[in-house]
Amino acid sequence: MIELILGGARSGKSRLAEQHAIQSGRLVSYVATAQAHDDEMRARIGHHQQQRPIDWTLVEEPLYLAECLEQLDQEQHLILVDCLTLWMSNLLIHDESALQATECQKLLEVLKKLKSDVILVSNETGLGVVPMGQLSRKFVDESGRLHQQLGQIADSVIFCVAGFPMTLKGEKQ
Repeated sequence: MIELILGGARSGKSRLAEQHAIQSGRLVSYVATAQAHDDEMRARIGHHQQQRPIDWTLVEEPLYLAECLEQLDQEQHLILVDCLTLWMSNLLIHDESALQATECQKLLEVLKKLKSDVILVSNETGLGVVPMGQLSRKFVDESGRLHQQLGQIADSVIFCVAGFPMTLKGEKQ
C-alpha cells in the first residue's frame, strides 16, 4: 500500500501521516529528509521529533531515498517518509546536476516493488503564482511532476487543508 499525503505548510499532513502510521499497528520506520542547516530548521526538526512515538526507528536520508527504502523494506512494516519536497530541494541544490532526475526515477521504480506499506508526505507547491527565480520554478515543476507520477502509482492520495483531509484517490479516511 502506498499512501501519498499532500498539503501546504502547517496543513496537518505530517500529523495525519503519523496518525495513519500509528493506526496501522505495524512496526514503523520514519525516514526524515530534512537537513538542519540553520536554527529555524533545527527547531522544526525538534518539534517533529517530539511528536513521534519513541518506538519508531528514525533514519535520516537527505538524498538516496530509493536505496534507503530498499534497505528498510520488510513484511508487516510501514515506512513513513517526511518530506518529499525537502528531499527534492536537497537534490536540486546538489553539485551533481543529474542526481534529481536519477533519484526520482529510482524512487518510482522502488516503490512498486516494496513489501512494506509506505506513507509519503509532501508539500503541494503548485497552488500559488509562478515563482520568479529559475531554481524556484524548477523546484515547483519537478515537485509537481513527481506528485503526478506518485499519484498514479499510489493506492491512496489525500490532500490536507487547515487540518482537514480530503481524499483524492482511494477509500475515504
